[in-house]
Amino acid sequence: MIESSTSKRNEALLNILNVKHSAIAENIANADTPNYKSKSVEFKEELRRAIEGDTAGELEIKRTHEKHMQIQDPGASIIPYRILVNSDTAMNNNGNNVDMDMEMANLAENQLMYNYMADRVSGHYTKIRNMLQGLS
Repeated sequence: MIESSTSKRNEALLNILNVKHSAIAENIANADTPNYKSKSVEFKEELRRAIEGDTAGELEIKRTHEKHMQIQDPGASIIPYRILVNSDTAMNNNGNNVDMDMEMANLAENQLMYNYMADRVSGHYTKIRNMLQGLS
């Protein structure tokens, strides 16, 4: 498959947006669950670093032999993300901290971003397909 660093980054972001959608959906589903704490997905700083190529402070580990164990999971996302549980606040008397208005706004924003990134990824492969069809 023909891939570039941009297409890999776009696909990783698409996967992260899918994880974020799941977290938001879980928050909405548990809006009335006593003592439920909302979850969020943090990735923007790592995305900025991936776009700018800022790898300061990171050591690249190289294997000196192909039979040596890999340190990093080759299937891991190129944009690291974390799922955070917000346990600092309480919105309701039952200890739940889900703000439905905020979650619905986050859901709408995430859906727009997901649609945009899906178009970007699809466009990349459409260009490649068109290029390959032009060669035949």
